[in-house]
Amino acid sequence: MSTVSVFHTVGEVRAWREGQRTLGSTVAFVPTMGALHAGHLQLITTAAAACDAVVVSIFVNPAQFAPHEDLATYPRTLPEDLAKLGTLNLPVIAVFAPTVSEMYPRGITTDRSLQRGTFVEVLGLSEMLEGGSRPHFFRGVATVVAKLFHIVGPDVAVFGQKDIQQCCVLRAMVRDLHFPLKLYVAPTVRDPEDGLALSSRNVYLTAEQRQRAPAFYRGLRRACDLFADGVVDREQLLDAVRQEAALGDLDIEYISLSSPDDLSELLQVGSAGAILSGAWRMGSTRLIDNALIGFEF
Repeated sequence: MSTVSVFHTVGEVRAWREGQRTLGSTVAFVPTMGALHAGHLQLITTAAAACDAVVVSIFVNPAQFAPHEDLATYPRTLPEDLAKLGTLNLPVIAVFAPTVSEMYPRGITTDRSLQRGTFVEVLGLSEMLEGGSRPHFFRGVATVVAKLFHIVGPDVAVFGQKDIQQCCVLRAMVRDLHFPLKLYVAPTVRDPEDGLALSSRNVYLTAEQRQRAPAFYRGLRRACDLFADGVVDREQLLDAVRQEAALGDLDIEYISLSSPDDLSELLQVGSAGAILSGAWRMGSTRLIDNALIGFEF
């Protein structure tokens, strides 16, 4: 069992971090919005293997939601999350669970036109893919993660590949703003039986939707198999995903074959590899997934 220290203010976290620095301990950081599942726990275990201590943030960030999205209903399960963290056999775990006012002293609204204060934007990457339908999203993500990096001061930060565009955006932010840390991207954690990427939003799915949802992953795997056989053409790879998604009757929002460097759309997979990704809806629930083709992040 792990002993979990819980902090709610910036001052508390900074005092704890200074104590770790005095001990000569390295610190890894895993930012989350809570509703922890096996995927989060695997990220935390990965982080613990890289450093002496781990900080996990649990904060549902209003800045990355639009007014019509699920901020009000997003799962908030702090007691259960702390219990799950306590089951991990890790030496040092600290949780930063701030209030909204702690993170946004000037207040925050989901209406971007009314927001005031300091925000971080990573131009050129944030507008691609997910940014097409969620133009507010990566501004909110970059802003809150920059704040958390500044508060926690980690040596290593660990993110999941499932949110691949987020990883690309944050990698650029770390480079551009000279954050003194290493960003590590861990493989997507999937259901061992059908491969569906673990997500806090999976709890929204009905039993029937949950049965159909893995069709997108089957399409990704089929496309990866085609690439392994020498297929590099965009349409052939995307068609493999489309065909499997159709069998699952998925409401596809987009499917993309994009450059790992700038997320621009590719006509074929080149020497630098490609990101095969997409989003789909099942009722009111929006899911995403991806595969890395010909490269490792």
